Amino acid sequence: MPEQDSLPETLSEPTGGTMSTLSRTLGSVMEVGREILAKSRRGRPAAADTPAGLGRLCRELLDHRGEASGLALASEITSGYRQLAAADRLAFFFTLANDFDVNPDEVLAAADRYRAEPSLEQLWDIDRAVEAPRQKLFRRINMAPDGTRTLVAMRGDLLHTLRDNPQLRAVDSDLKHLFISWFNKGFLELRRIAWSSPANVLEKLIDYEAVHQINGWDDLRSRLREDRRCFAFFHPALADDPLVFVEIALTDTLPEAMPPLLAQQRDAIPAERVNTVVFYSISNCHPGLAGISFGNFLIKNVVQELTKEMPRLKTFVTLSPVPGFRRWLLQAELEGLVPEEMIPRVRQPIGKVVDAAVYDALKKLCAHYLLRVKSGEQPRDPVARFHLGNGARLHRLHGGADLSVKGKEQSAGIMVNYLYDLGQIEENHEAYFDKGRIAVSRTVQRLLD
Repeated sequence: MPEQDSLPETLSEPTGGTMSTLSRTLGSVMEVGREILAKSRRGRPAAADTPAGLGRLCRELLDHRGEASGLALASEITSGYRQLAAADRLAFFFTLANDFDVNPDEVLAAADRYRAEPSLEQLWDIDRAVEAPRQKLFRRINMAPDGTRTLVAMRGDLLHTLRDNPQLRAVDSDLKHLFISWFNKGFLELRRIAWSSPANVLEKLIDYEAVHQINGWDDLRSRLREDRRCFAFFHPALADDPLVFVEIALTDTLPEAMPPLLAQQRDAIPAERVNTVVFYSISNCHPGLAGISFGNFLIKNVVQELTKEMPRLKTFVTLSPVPGFRRWLLQAELEGLVPEEMIPRVRQPIGKVVDAAVYDALKKLCAHYLLRVKSGEQPRDPVARFHLGNGARLHRLHGGADLSVKGKEQSAGIMVNYLYDLGQIEENHEAYFDKGRIAVSRTVQRLLD
């Protein structure tokens, strides 16, 4: 088999006594490693506060085989990276791209050897040659106690620079490749977050909410009352830091607007009348995990949890924004989609009061946007791609449903119900990806007919 890295790829952080024992053990090993490094450096401190110094530490980590010194080096790198200024981080990314890249000559030589002798051993040689050394570097950095968190933050910083520095895409690709394995569904833990959850977890909900801002502790407490639910995925290497969470309202009707769901002063619905689950906010918590799919597993797992708790539940539906709609509306050719005299009116900023004819035209345009405006072969709208790809059905459109500043600027006040019909989810999912067919209700389809 191919040579295995002697240092562990991942470092879990168990809870309770196991975590304390492991932390003490790692601390002891790192102290030994620091002493070994200090002796090898003859007392000279490592320079980890510059891109060049951090690059030297990375090369040193790749050359080390000892576990104690490797752990100490990885810890120095994570600490050094966090201290770099933004400009220095960009320089460090170029070091990763240029100094830790694939060697083309080694790839070609390995391919020639395989062509001459197509054996399993030669195939392993190709596999080793095409893997950039930075992947091994990232795996070794990951063994530090805060290694996973630092690498996730590193990719978040990197993504901010990619548009202006496309030559860094290979570094991003390597990190994403590793994260897909490290954040596999098998490592994720589903937890319900309640008002009794640890304060540091509750604080993170306020910080991470990306769809409907949580305005302080009273607002958060309202969203965690008995007629509400919040579930999140956690990963052992990030302790009590959620990866993604979903906020839920338990109701007896299909939701048509956001204010009733977010109202702090509301009458509780008797438990025996609750039959509808409303997913009204899904927030990804770490920019560095963009493109790593969690939300689809989260919704399906939450459905399983809730149906076990409340077997009477019948309807699972979202109340979702249309974040790209108004941007498309201002740029698109609308002739032939709505009467000509309506075009300037639908492009006007949405106010507190909107004429019914304008919202009728906006809903017609929104249905067109969701069903017919594509990015490649899929809907351009990211929220539509997510829910339709999960097997949901485009069920209803509601004008004036979100008149917050963000709701008006992004979605022209329109919100969408995506219906998760438990008997049709898998069929809809297969049809969407195999045939490009979007599951849509007759009510929405009539907007276009």
